[in-house]
Amino acid sequence: MSIDAYIFYSDGKCAEAFKRYQEIFGGELTIMPMKDVPEDQRMPGSTDDTVMHAALTFDDTLLMGSDDTTGDGGPRLGIALSYTAADLATADTVFAALADGGEIQMPLGPTFWSEGFGMCLDRYGVPWIVDTAQSSDGPGE
Repeated sequence: MSIDAYIFYSDGKCAEAFKRYQEIFGGELTIMPMKDVPEDQRMPGSTDDTVMHAALTFDDTLLMGSDDTTGDGGPRLGIALSYTAADLATADTVFAALADGGEIQMPLGPTFWSEGFGMCLDRYGVPWIVDTAQSSDGPGE
């Protein structure tokens, strides 16, 4: 059993965001555009290019999303996606890629619990937390 993240994009950028996440994390990406959905089952306000469902699987992770055609901006407030890297070099690479075109809220740096922790909004407005796995010696040791 698992709990997986699902992101709704109110700006129609789901496909673009998920292609970017695949560049950063690798893995297998599946995108189902609305044009592949029977006409009578399409979301109101959608176009052929609207993403009905996207899924990116990498390592033991499943990240999902879709375009939100409701026009209400989607319920993104109050959530963040968290990525824990195996080491500081990987955390640096992932953090830089996620922050590219976005906004750094807390630069990646050492904390009392981690040798690398940072927070940013990516270019799609999605909040991310990047952390490093704690070594057996503890941070900074």
